[in-house]
Amino acid sequence: MHKTTLLIADDHRVVIAGIRSLLASKPDIEIVGEATNGAEAVELSRELAPDIVIMDISMPEMDGVEATGLIRKASPDTRIIIYTMHSDQRFILELFKAGISGHVLKEGPPADLCAAVEAVMAGKTYFTTIDPAALLLKLAPERPGREALFEHLSPRELEVFKLLADGLSVKEAAVRLHISPKTVETHKYNLMEKLDVGTIPDLTKLAIRHGLISV
Repeated sequence: MHKTTLLIADDHRVVIAGIRSLLASKPDIEIVGEATNGAEAVELSRELAPDIVIMDISMPEMDGVEATGLIRKASPDTRIIIYTMHSDQRFILELFKAGISGHVLKEGPPADLCAAVEAVMAGKTYFTTIDPAALLLKLAPERPGREALFEHLSPRELEVFKLLADGLSVKEAAVRLHISPKTVETHKYNLMEKLDVGTIPDLTKLAIRHGLISV
């Protein structure tokens, strides 16, 4: 069985222990490292290239926003879930731009973090608290040029783009469009090359920025 590798980054050992305990019963997850500050989280991500990083925002030496950017640059395939007390839209906006795949509040039920991990493992995004209207309003200035950006996509590629950006898996998109998963993969590869993006979270950000989907 392929296991999803996971790195935990938080400056409170009790939080790290809690996350370990929460995910211990999941046979498809392997926790490969722990970090107690942002700089250590970046270094371990470079060394271990985990599938997922669960990380706080407020940490010594380097905050979660800066760490997110550096981790995404060093390990583009690593997906990041922010687990924090902060619900400020400014933080979420900056983190979203930096490339996070999930945002979960520590004050919420533990099930939220489990749901976030499962969603991200499936290639989706997960946010327990976010104001879609505020986020879209802040991103609105980046929308010009939508027609020029997407005019070189075929109608089918645009359909696949919207579905994948909206959180559907390749198999789910194939069912929705009545085509094979292999065909969806081909369209996915082609459209990502045309749009010059490397990950599904980047597709999602692009779709939101240009008003093709909402969050």
